[in-house]
Amino acid sequence: MFFVKATKRRAYLPFVLGVFGVMSLWLPAMAEWKYDTSEPPIESQFEMIKGKDGVPMIKIPEGEFLMGANDGPRNERPEHTVFLDSYYIDQFEVTMERYQAFLDETYHDLPPLWDDGAALEEAKDRPAVGMAWGSAKAYCEWAGKRLPTEAEWEKAARGTDGRRYPWGHMQPFVDIARYNLGTTGWVSYPTTLASVTSGTTGMSIRHGLKQGTKSPYGLYHMAGNASEWVADWYDRSYYEESPAKNPTGPTEGERKVYRGGSWEDPPKRLRVTSRTSAEPEFPIEANDLTIGFRCVQNEKQGEGAETKILPKTKEGGSK
Repeated sequence: MFFVKATKRRAYLPFVLGVFGVMSLWLPAMAEWKYDTSEPPIESQFEMIKGKDGVPMIKIPEGEFLMGANDGPRNERPEHTVFLDSYYIDQFEVTMERYQAFLDETYHDLPPLWDDGAALEEAKDRPAVGMAWGSAKAYCEWAGKRLPTEAEWEKAARGTDGRRYPWGHMQPFVDIARYNLGTTGWVSYPTTLASVTSGTTGMSIRHGLKQGTKSPYGLYHMAGNASEWVADWYDRSYYEESPAKNPTGPTEGERKVYRGGSWEDPPKRLRVTSRTSAEPEFPIEANDLTIGFRCVQNEKQGEGAETKILPKTKEGGSK
């Protein structure tokens, strides 16, 4: 199955032959994918709770962080300081298994290419993708949570030291993030997507990333694998007037923001400051399988939840 994000393409024979040529080059690279999914997740060094849906959540402490990038595209400028109240965010992208539980209980509409068999078996630990923005929002509400704001997502991915990627400033590699497979890179849910708990061994360790490819707070796959819906409407120039405390984006718009880059995207889309947008119904209208999500909840919502306190290190600092 092949699909294209923006526009439909006419199927000329040379194009088809070119696709198979690219695939023949890409398949060996697929075989070299080395994420070790047998390793147990490394716990965050920040406070953790378990959400209503059973997902581990990590507390992001209140405070300031640097948002945006002056050397990025116009929609990432200007670089500015933002203060956020504390909140909890899912350690992992919402999986197919958990999204299937939501679908079964609520009878919510399925994404067009949803595979319930894969969701319960060989791809149950892969990120759920292909849902409209409203469906991601509905899942979070079902789980007693909400979608993160754009600022909450970026702080959780970036920490407080102004890094370019969740793991630091080093460029991504094939076993650091799941990315750069292009529009012809889809094979199947279990093959194209990586387990949401993967990414803590392999080249990332050999290159000195002692916590694998996690964000400073211990979140997995904040770059690559699945892009992630956030709550905000998109405005290219929003940063020029964004409030300095707890920004929530424009009050209205036509497109919603999604972050983090996906298995399809080039390295520049994996930067923690990269901003992308789409119409809320885009994934289901275009049969797109690149966008998933994770949820957050306010600190007060987390009171009374199962809590684990772990030793803390310098907040959001370099490894």
